[in-house]
Amino acid sequence: MNGWLQGQPNANRNDLYVVALPKTRIGLSMLFCLGAPFFSLMKRLNTIDVSYVELLDEGLHTLNGRRVKALKKVARSRGLELSLHSPFADINIASPSSVLRRTILKRQEKSIFYASQLGCRLWVFHPGLKTAVSPFYPGLEWRLNLDSVHTLLGIAKKHGVEIAIENVPEPYPFLMKSVQDFSRFYDELDEDIGLVFDIGHANINRQIQDFITRFSEKIIHIHASDNDGAGDQHLGIGYGTIDWNSVAKALEKVKYNGLIILESVEHVEESLKKLQKLFT
Repeated sequence: MNGWLQGQPNANRNDLYVVALPKTRIGLSMLFCLGAPFFSLMKRLNTIDVSYVELLDEGLHTLNGRRVKALKKVARSRGLELSLHSPFADINIASPSSVLRRTILKRQEKSIFYASQLGCRLWVFHPGLKTAVSPFYPGLEWRLNLDSVHTLLGIAKKHGVEIAIENVPEPYPFLMKSVQDFSRFYDELDEDIGLVFDIGHANINRQIQDFITRFSEKIIHIHASDNDGAGDQHLGIGYGTIDWNSVAKALEKVKYNGLIILESVEHVEESLKKLQKLFT
């Protein structure tokens, strides 16, 4: 890894089960440096030893025209293939406030536009959330969530960007967290959209295997990090409770052939090596 991350201790775990998934590629989310200034992100992009990178249009890394131009330059010079995670802080595409929802969708449209400018292979977003008024309007936010997904699909088509929705974790009040939620969503949505399968999020729900089995034809992108099964800690691979051997076998069984993006915020270099060994 050319020493681009330092001080990564070794985990005391059993050897990983090695599988040969067709065309599986390992990439890196820049979530681990989201708290650092944008210039720090740029420095890391010039040194990381991966070909697939997921950027975040959020916080200190919020995109604008100047930043997009700089990112395009480094991506071209280093041969990076990019995906983009949408803004997620204070974003609720199912907000019952029409004023807020319009503002949120405009923000998401701008992010999709930047994804187009960057030539991103995918734009990743979260489903909507329940609010304090949910009990007074049963079913409203679910319908608004579907409406907003339709809107985002239309925007993405206009800009030539593929988008996909991510399963999200407990205990946050998202409308779609479980296999049952996503089954209903796909039953009711009359358009096609891929699933970004977050292994760490599914671990909190105890539904990793169920997600892989039920949505094997929908999963087009994977986020990988570990946790203790109680919170979304984005631990290094092997530092939580996830049985990575079982995950590898399940993905092998359904012949998953997309990207696996590391979303750990610690032990990053070590975790990349583990995923590369696991999915060679």
